Amino acid sequence: MFGNAFSGWHLLILLAVVLLLFGAAKLPRLAQSVGQSMRVFKSEVKSMKEENEAPAAGVDDVAPVLPAVVDAAPPLRTEPSRQTHDA
Repeated sequence: MFGNAFSGWHLLILLAVVLLLFGAAKLPRLAQSVGQSMRVFKSEVKSMKEENEAPAAGVDDVAPVLPAVVDAAPPLRTEPSRQTHDA
């Protein structure tokens, strides 16, 4: 996953720093909390996938929405044009 970024010594030092920061008593609660968060996250992702797949299965049941037709031509003039006569 990390390639050559971490060796055994790096991970050992990282574990020691985590132990010093959180203490041995808090680590089990921290791990439990992370586990619960991951379970909630996985269940939400699964429900989102199911929601996205459900409408695709029932596409035939929905009537298509047609776009409105807009007439772009200006209205025709129905009254005769008035011409001025010079007498």
